[in-house]
Amino acid sequence: MKFVLIGAGSRGMTYGPWAKQHGMEIVAIAEKRPDRLKNAADQLGVPEDMRFSDAASLFALGKIADAAIIATMDRDHYGHVMQALDCGYDILLEKPISPDPRECIAIEEKANALGRKITVCHVLRYTNFFMQIKEILDSGELGKVVAIKHSENIGSFHMAHSFVRGNWRNDQLSSPIILQKSCHDLDILLWLTGAHCTKVAAFGSLAYFKESNAPAGSSDRCLSCAVADSCRFDARKAYLPVLGQWPADVVCLEQTEEALMEALKTGPYGRCVYRCDNNVCDHMSILMEFDNGVTSTFSLTAQTSACHRNIHIMCEDGEILADDGKRQIVVTHHVSSQGDPFTERVINIRTNGSGHGGGDAGIMEDFTEVLSGKEESRSSISRSVESHLMAFAIEQARLTGKVVDMAEYRKSLT
Repeated sequence: MKFVLIGAGSRGMTYGPWAKQHGMEIVAIAEKRPDRLKNAADQLGVPEDMRFSDAASLFALGKIADAAIIATMDRDHYGHVMQALDCGYDILLEKPISPDPRECIAIEEKANALGRKITVCHVLRYTNFFMQIKEILDSGELGKVVAIKHSENIGSFHMAHSFVRGNWRNDQLSSPIILQKSCHDLDILLWLTGAHCTKVAAFGSLAYFKESNAPAGSSDRCLSCAVADSCRFDARKAYLPVLGQWPADVVCLEQTEEALMEALKTGPYGRCVYRCDNNVCDHMSILMEFDNGVTSTFSLTAQTSACHRNIHIMCEDGEILADDGKRQIVVTHHVSSQGDPFTERVINIRTNGSGHGGGDAGIMEDFTEVLSGKEESRSSISRSVESHLMAFAIEQARLTGKVVDMAEYRKSLT
């Protein structure tokens, strides 16, 4: 099986190496950053004449592989996907599909019209954690789902790296955080409820990572800041302890202390987190209603110490409390009175060692099965568009302060 790789950043260099390790071939790469292009192509064994600084040059060759892996920046997805479809490729597409709702729909419509298969990288569907929860719900052991409380705890250091200093800091450069970070979670809620969302309401803002919260005496860059020693967001504290790992490997290609310090002097990751050009929310609270009567709350927040998700699912005959950081699911059946003892079943989750709790490997396995004849991906384009439209509607609800009806929102896009 052969692939072309469009985008050799962190996500592209998760999927590309997996393919090579499993006996597949990356025949061509397009990446606009010369150092990343060379590093990826050398690592994946791509010949010199199949290394491209722009995707258009690669697509000009026509179809030269079984499928395309597209892992470029959010606002590049639409153009790259449409070109790949014109070439005849099936596609593994990093989320989000697009930061424009009409482009999401256009991609779905074109893929379906051409009979091409697109798998969107909603990797949480492929984790043992969420698959186990889904299995319990589908078994009927706890009766029907009534309500869900779900939280994505981003972690303040992750927020600072990706959504304050990093590529997804500004919705005009990438997309709103509810789409970029949490289309995963909206997708999971759709999957677990087995329903369609009918209404959304949302509240949230950028509360902390702004200049009014900058420490007295601080400057615009960490390496020249007089109060860096007392600031937990000092870039040296963020990246030096994890040299050679994420997120330090995003800051610079050469993972040495010298190279990292040089990158922090002038690059985006050495900036003061209180003086960046970020505008995306650092906390949101969302309420959703589904067409089977289920209601759900979702909390997205940067003000946490660790990166993890926790979920509380309340059913007719019992409940599930689960935390993917602890890799633990607790199942409880309802009792007759407060004097009756609760019986809990604790399920400890194992992962396969790949990223996102095993989801990165899981989605690659699913995608290759689709290419080999499996009818539909667990995260197909048609299954994935709805979570994106929910995200756009949620952002509209946040900005307007109004409840958004999903049917009316969809109608407004036509």
